Amino acid sequence: MAKAHKMGTQEAFLQRRTLPIRGLAESQWDDLLEDLNHHPCVDLAERKPTNVLRIAYDASHWSVDDLLEMVTARGGQLKGGWWAQRKLAWYRFTDDNVRANAQHQPHCCSKMPPIKRK
Repeated sequence: MAKAHKMGTQEAFLQRRTLPIRGLAESQWDDLLEDLNHHPCVDLAERKPTNVLRIAYDASHWSVDDLLEMVTARGGQLKGGWWAQRKLAWYRFTDDNVRANAQHQPHCCSKMPPIKRK
């Protein structure tokens, strides 16, 4: 059976991210996870034993930059390195793409074009 998602999150726009975080104490991790799990756009947030944050959120309303703001507000930061920066750039790109797709108004290609009357 599939996991039920939080009310308010749209499964079509759900993005799963894995981010290595450093600089947070145990109490700060607990506060961060509690705030994230109570956020309306976040479906699930959990901490892995190696200080890795796994999160699933609705990217049509929230982004990885909003997440990083919450982490830096508590004194943490994303682990540096080339690979982490590359993943972060990809996460930003896909968040922007999801947000653009969520705002797109579809049209039908087989529909007759509107007739202009004089």
